[in-house]
Amino acid sequence: MMKIMIRKSCIFVLAYSVFIIFACMSFASANTDTILPFKVKAKAAVLINVNSGQVIYAQNAEAPIPPASLTKLMTLNLAFDSVDDAYISLDDDVRVSEKAWKTKGSRMFLEVGKTVPLEIMLKGIAVVSANDACVAVSEHISGVEEVFVERMNEKADLIGMDSSLFKNSHGLPVEGQITTARDMATLSVYYIKHHPEVLKYHSIKKMTFNKITQPNRNGLLWLDYGVDGLKTGWFSKAGFHIIATAQKGEDRFVAVVMGSKGERERENIALKLLNYGFRNFNTVKVINADEKIAEVPVWKGADSEVQLGTIKTASVTVPREAKGNIQINKEFPDRIFAPVEKGQIIGEVKVLLNGMEIETYPLVALNEIKKAGFFKLMYHNLLLLFILPPYWGGIILVLILVIFLILVKSVMRVRGKDQLSGLR
Repeated sequence: MMKIMIRKSCIFVLAYSVFIIFACMSFASANTDTILPFKVKAKAAVLINVNSGQVIYAQNAEAPIPPASLTKLMTLNLAFDSVDDAYISLDDDVRVSEKAWKTKGSRMFLEVGKTVPLEIMLKGIAVVSANDACVAVSEHISGVEEVFVERMNEKADLIGMDSSLFKNSHGLPVEGQITTARDMATLSVYYIKHHPEVLKYHSIKKMTFNKITQPNRNGLLWLDYGVDGLKTGWFSKAGFHIIATAQKGEDRFVAVVMGSKGERERENIALKLLNYGFRNFNTVKVINADEKIAEVPVWKGADSEVQLGTIKTASVTVPREAKGNIQINKEFPDRIFAPVEKGQIIGEVKVLLNGMEIETYPLVALNEIKKAGFFKLMYHNLLLLFILPPYWGGIILVLILVIFLILVKSVMRVRGKDQLSGLR
């Protein structure tokens, strides 16, 4: 009986260890689309943690796919950027052009020649995926949609959407308009982090405008799961897309599903990915923003040391069971030279999980170090002659010593000859 119990215990421990190793390997390889704990019935899928920015699930994440109405996230992002910059206001009256009025597909039924408050139009884009509002908003911000689209692509390059190209503001099919699931995850995280207030629009279940009520096409909003966004998309060649986001406690995930076969299927896949994230992973704060984690000696400076830390809070998302296996390696030089600017990159911090590198953050100077005064500079320059290669200080001392010994020897020889002469 005892042997059976021991055998069962060993099997349990072995199975548990295998699960931990597999989870860690799956997590560490998410950026390379190699090992996946499961596959989904979609052309591409990504699960990303908003707090850490880490991808923990990636299936065909780099596959080029037309974005359809997911394009509207970039339109909304630029619109809220402009609001934050005070270039436009949510209270602005936006005129509806003929081009906007004629735009096909999903719309909020704007009337040509009339004006509508900007906030209502942004709500229409977020809730009912209004193509007509996209054109109207783009014209309000940039004059013409074509110039606005140029700004969309500039922003995409700026935030690291390296495989995306936008051709219009709404996502209706056009040759060459393309993105990837990874790029859409990047955009979603940027959008939520920089404009968290947008979730109050994306979580609205239905909207009435011009006496026409339309539902939000994100069916996950009706579930009691905490989903509060973000966007859906579809056209025949691309398939059914959804970007879903939810928050539990302080953790928020975004699931990107592209190219599924139906509305219900895309929602089921997104929910499966969100469940996978919340039930199997924790986001751990490893370094607080502006927290001193190291000091480096400063030569030729008014102060002798500079404090090192990270500009932003460093968080990592790891398997729940591996939370205690996080290590931090700090790499920075033995010494630096003034002047040192605040925010200057001095080194880096590597976060390891079970010995594998999962994230790297730059180590920056947390304080400014100005150049030292004349006398301290001279003193440090002298000391450095003995510390830094090619060690001129030591070489000069050796030469002086050799010359001194030669002189001493010469003097002794002369004295010896004089003594011999005296004896004679």
